Amino acid sequence: MNDFVRVYKAAVIGALLLTSLGISAEPTLALEDAIDIAIRGDPWSAQSIYLQRALLDESVAAGALPDPRMTLGAANLPTDTFDTGQEGMTQATIGLSQRFPRGDSRSLARDRKKELAESQSFQRENRQELVVRSVTYLWLELWKAQESIRIIDNNRGLFEQLADVAEAGYTSATVNSRQQDIIRASLELTRLDDRLTVLHSQLETAQEELGEWVGTDIFRLRVSERIPSNLLARLTDTPSDTNDNSVIAHPSIRATDQLIDARSLDIELARQAYKPEWTVFAQYGYRDQAPNGQDRADLFSIGIGFDLPIFTGNRQDRTVSASIARREAAKSDRMLQVRRIRAEARAAAARIERLDDRIMLYRQTLLPQMGGQANAALSAYNNDDGDFAEAVRARIAELNAHVDFIQMTAERAKNLATFRYLTAGTSGSLSFSLKNSQD
Repeated sequence: MNDFVRVYKAAVIGALLLTSLGISAEPTLALEDAIDIAIRGDPWSAQSIYLQRALLDESVAAGALPDPRMTLGAANLPTDTFDTGQEGMTQATIGLSQRFPRGDSRSLARDRKKELAESQSFQRENRQELVVRSVTYLWLELWKAQESIRIIDNNRGLFEQLADVAEAGYTSATVNSRQQDIIRASLELTRLDDRLTVLHSQLETAQEELGEWVGTDIFRLRVSERIPSNLLARLTDTPSDTNDNSVIAHPSIRATDQLIDARSLDIELARQAYKPEWTVFAQYGYRDQAPNGQDRADLFSIGIGFDLPIFTGNRQDRTVSASIARREAAKSDRMLQVRRIRAEARAAAARIERLDDRIMLYRQTLLPQMGGQANAALSAYNNDDGDFAEAVRARIAELNAHVDFIQMTAERAKNLATFRYLTAGTSGSLSFSLKNSQD
C-alpha cells in the first residue's frame, strides 16, 4: 500500500508540473468582432444622422424669406344698403405683402443650424469611441472571468488527486497522513467550488451586459483566450507634458466647440432685435360702375411698414444678456471637460505604469517563486518530509497568484482602453508602441 501511495503522489506531482491550458473547439468572439458588431448595430448613430439631416434641412428653411401674405376683401361698403355701386369708395380689394426679417437674422439662423448639425458629426465620433471603450470593458470582464474559471477548473482535478492521496495515506496508515489532511483537502475543494460559483455569476453578468451591444445570438460565445496585442501595448508617452491644446482634437471637445459657436451666433441673432423688421405691401382695389353708368377708376395702393424697437430695456437688452450668459456657461463647461479629460488621462497613465510594474514583478519573480515553492512543498510531502497543509497552502497560493495575474492583465487593458479614449484624436505628444508589453 505504501508503494501505491508513493506512486500516486509522484503521478500527482507530474500532473501539476505538466498541466496544460487545453484547447477549446467552441467558437470564440474576438474583441475586434464584438466592437465591429456593436458599432454597426448602434441605433444612436442612426439617430444622430437623422438629427443632422433635420438640422441641415432646417438651416435651409431658416435662411429663406417668409411666405408672402395675400389678402382679399371688400372696402367701404355702405351699411344701409350694402350696394357696391352706391358709393364711389366701395371697392373689392386684393393685396400682397412680404415681410423681411430683422437685419441678418436669416443668415445667422441658417449658420446656427449648420453649426448644430456639424456638432452631430463630432458627437458620433465620440459615441463610437465610447462604444469601443464600453465593449472593451465588458469583453475584458468576460475574459477575466472565463480565464479564471479555466485555471481553477484545470487545477481542481489536481486538488481532488491530493485529497485522494491524503485519504489513501490515512487509510494505509503507513505514511504521514492524518484525518485533518483529508478534512483540509475537502475544505479547499469546497472553497474552489464557491469561488467557481462567484466567477460563473460574474461571467453570466458580463455576458448579459455584452449582449446589449452584440445581440442575443452572439453574447454567450466564449471570448478569445488572448487579449489583443494593441491592448497590451506599451505606453510610451504620458499626458503630463501636454498643454490644454492637446485635447482640442478630442471629439467631445470639438462637439462642445461647435455648440459654443452656435451660442455666439445666438448672441448676434439676439442683437438683430434692435433693428426694425420691414414689410412691403401692395393692394389693388376694383370699383364698380356708378348708378348712372359712369365708369370709376380702380385704385392701387403701395407702402412699407416697420416696427420701432425703442423700449429695449426689458426685451432686447435682456435677451442679449441671456445669450451672452449661455455662451459663457458653455465655455465654462468646455473648461471643465478639458480638466476632466486631462486629469483622467493622467490617472489612467499612472495606473498603467503601476500595473506594468506589478505585472513584471509577477511574471519575472513572484509566479516562478510561487511555482517553485508549491513544487518543493509537494515534493517534501511526497517524501514524507513535509506537511500536507503546507503543500495545499502553497498550491492555493500559486493558484491565487495566477488568478491575480489575470485580473491585473485585464485591469491594465481596461486602463489602456480608457487612456486611448481620453486621448482620441490627439497626435504628436501621445503615442502607443505596438510592441507587446506582455512578452
